[in-house]
Order: sequence, then structure tokens, then C-alpha cells
Amino acid sequence: MTITALTRQVRVLAAPGHRHDEILTPAALEFVGRLVEAFEPRRRDLLKERRRQILRLASGSPLDFPMVTSAVRDDPTWRAAPPAPGLTDRRVEITGPPDRRMAVNALNSGAKVWMADFEDATAPLWDNVVGGQLNLLDAIERRIDFTTQEGKEYRLGDRPATIMVRPRGWHLDEEHLRYDGRPVPAALVDFGLYFFHCAQRQIDAGYGPYFYLPKLENRYEARLWNDVFLLAQELLGIPRGTVRATVLIETITAAFEMEEILYELREHSAGLNAGRWDYLFSLIKTFGHRTDFLLPDRAKVTMTAPFMRAYTELLVRTCHRRGAHAIGGMAAQVPGEDPAANEAAFAKVRLDKEREAEDGFDGSWVAHPALVPVCRDVFDNVLGERPHQLDRTRDDVEVTPADLLSVRRISDKPTAEGVRTNISVTLRYYAAWLRGQGAVALDGLMEDAATAEIARVQIWQWLRHRVIDRETVTGLLDDELVALGAEHPWAPVDDIRDLFERTAMTGELPLFFTPDAYTRHLVRRPEAQA
Repeated sequence: MTITALTRQVRVLAAPGHRHDEILTPAALEFVGRLVEAFEPRRRDLLKERRRQILRLASGSPLDFPMVTSAVRDDPTWRAAPPAPGLTDRRVEITGPPDRRMAVNALNSGAKVWMADFEDATAPLWDNVVGGQLNLLDAIERRIDFTTQEGKEYRLGDRPATIMVRPRGWHLDEEHLRYDGRPVPAALVDFGLYFFHCAQRQIDAGYGPYFYLPKLENRYEARLWNDVFLLAQELLGIPRGTVRATVLIETITAAFEMEEILYELREHSAGLNAGRWDYLFSLIKTFGHRTDFLLPDRAKVTMTAPFMRAYTELLVRTCHRRGAHAIGGMAAQVPGEDPAANEAAFAKVRLDKEREAEDGFDGSWVAHPALVPVCRDVFDNVLGERPHQLDRTRDDVEVTPADLLSVRRISDKPTAEGVRTNISVTLRYYAAWLRGQGAVALDGLMEDAATAEIARVQIWQWLRHRVIDRETVTGLLDDELVALGAEHPWAPVDDIRDLFERTAMTGELPLFFTPDAYTRHLVRRPEAQA
């Protein structure tokens, strides 16, 4: 790949913040600029293709395993990269935003991996974006210890979890940075700043620059990431293949291209992950116009639903056939003060993790440190001293396109409780997100943007198919906003109402709530710094 001279500077359109100069160095910004110059045109083309794909599927085109890549699927010889240092044993992974307290707690939790989440768990205030990078740098340099004003100490332990970073998705921009008059792709900001400052430091510490890749729709988007990795390694003189990335299979179209996605990333691959809310969110976005894809209350759509079982079993088979890790979904329970409620929550987590371990997953996610021992115990019972179960190739699994799309088997109308819950959770999450908080405990669960997305698109789908009426939703919206204002007087109720109406009650469904809400409410652009 030819590296050309950078013709323009990345401009910072944000006020200087505490220690921001340590991250936004001229060299780091030039590195990000090189990535933008090389890949932004392809990103724009791929986002256009996403919209074309939605229109094709809406007009009746079938969703199937691609015929043009059958040779990739049929070739038994190729393999993903072997596990990198610190990623061989991934039986428990903890996720959360890269704020300082979460970083220390997650790294000390006993989990094998911490996924520092700049995407769903971070509201993209500029201070959150740059502050998260500072916290990662401090964690790697082991200077992240701090004491709160209340006197509580946070100290990094001797055996911290391996760090993986989830950058924002291809669909998001970072408005506080501009290159050639355009916002910089947020994915390249989060990846580029971390890679520039921390890749070599992680290698020196015996690990490497590791990532989770969100919201991919197809193999071409995986290929774009692979090319980003190649150029980034070349620019900084890091050996090719040092990067490792796990792809979240959280869109319905990506579920039909799992092998192809692994293939595109194979020298940098660290496997695939199976989630729940984003996957259902994608299913509704893609097929929400069809009555045979009308989902019931999201709480009823568990991972044991036939089409979800098909998805997860295909993921394990795909990964293990290629020597890659298969990582399970999130346990989002947050322990409270009630011992009986905690016991019930832990039992539910244990049951879910037992299913994953028995199906062949090599590890799974938790959102709270208290769940780490539960998840670890389940996988210990299955794995024993083995670091994973890649030898379980699941040759017994056969999944067809019809299996992945067999939603009609659980299709049902919503309950009154389900409608109110979706409205309430969406509003409360919007309130937290607009205030700069991307992960928030609601009703005993740690919720992030994925929860708000599935909750609001369910309201949209139910309105579209007239299984609930607009008057009912408006009445519940009024009631829940009153309750929200009483509970949180700081909440911008008018902004939250407007955001809900624009994302859940319009005729044309916005693909994500985050881009427009970010531009309207979170962007602060004083005079440019550079």
C-alpha cells in the first residue's frame, strides 16, 4: 500500500480540555488524518450500499448466503489467526465505558478481558471521547489509580484484564474533528487515537492492540477494517498481523456472511460475538415493514427462540471450523440491596451462561463485576483447565436461511406492560445519554444504546402495523415524561419528547437514534484549535 504525503490537517473544533493535549498531539492527529484520507471515500460508498440493501430487501429481494462467496465457505483449509497473547482464554469478558472508575473496576474484576466501549456504552461528548483515551493510556501505563472526593480509593491490581477497545461504528461521525471540511469518521478517531498512543505500549507489555468491531453489515465492511489495520501497522512500523479484532455479529445481514467476515479479517481475526438487542434491532430495521416479522415484547424474545438458536449455533460452528473464538452475549443484571432479588438474578445469569457453554461458546460477557464469578464458574465447569473449546466444531449444526428468518414462529402482539416498558426505558435512557452517560442502571439492568434502539424500534413497528394506536403511545409518553421530570428535575423533557417522537413515532424509521441526536444535542464547536 502506497503511503502518500498528508495534504491537509485534521482540525480540532472543540475547546481545549484537561490533558487533551496528551492525546490530541500533532503526530496523533496526522495519523488519524492519514487513515481518513485513505479510507473515507470507501466508508461513504459502503454507507450508501447499506441504504440500497435496505431498499432491495424492502422490495422483496431474498436474503441468502451469497452465491459469489460459496468458494470461501466450501474451502475447508483456511483458518483465522491463532489466539494472540492475552486472548487465548476469554471465558469471562466484562464490558463498559472507558471512564476512570469503570476502568479500574473492570480491570480488577477477575474477568479475562475488558472491552472498553466507545460505542453503545459511551455518550459521545467530546470530554468522554478524549477522556476515555486518556484513561486507556493511564491504565496501560499503570497510573490510573485515584481517590474520590468521598475518600474511596481505586487502585489497579497485579493481574488486570486484557484490554479490547470497541470503537464507534462506521455510520457515526466525530463532529469535533474535521478533515478537508468534513467530520472525521468516529470509528477512525477511536481506533486511530488508541492505536497511535497504545499499540506499541501494549506490545511492550506482552499484549497487543485488540478491538471489537460493531455494526458490520457485510464482508466489504470487514475488508475495510482489515485494510485500516494494514495501513495503521505499516505507518507505525508494527508487524503485520499484530492487530486482533472480534466482530460483533449484531446485524441480520452479517449473520449471512459470518464466514466471509472471518475470511476478510483472518490474519487479524479474534473471532465473533453473538449479541441480542442489536441483532433484534437490526431485524426490525430490515424487515419491520413485514407482518411476519412482528416481534412480541422484547423480554419474550430470548436466545432460545428458534431463529436466535439458529444464529448462535451457526456462529459457534463458523468460528470453531476456522479456529476462532466464539463469544456469547451480555448478562446485564446489576445487583441491588435485596438478597432474594440478587439470588434470582444470579440464577438467571447462570442458566443463560450454562446454555452458552454447553453450546460451545468459549466465553461470554457480563456488565457488572459481581457477575464475573458466576460466569467464570459456569465456564470452569465446562472447560476445566482448557483455555477454550475450539475443538468442538459443531459439525452437527446445519442452518438454512429460513432458519435464520423463522421469526413467525414467535410472532405475537405486544402486551400493555411491554409497550409502557419500552417507552419508559427509552425515555430514561435518552435522558441519561443527553446528559453524557452512555451506560445506566435501569430496573436492575445495565442498559446502553442497544436497549434504547430495540425499545424504540419496537414502538415504531407496533405503530406501523397498528397493533397499538398512536393515542395510546402519546398518552403513555405524557405519563412517563411526567414521571421522568419528577424523578430527575434536570432532565430536558422537551428535548427528550422531541427525540422520542422523531425516532419512534415517524413514518420513516431513522436507522439509528444516535447520529441526529448527537448533532443536535452533544456537539459543542467553538473556534478551531488547529
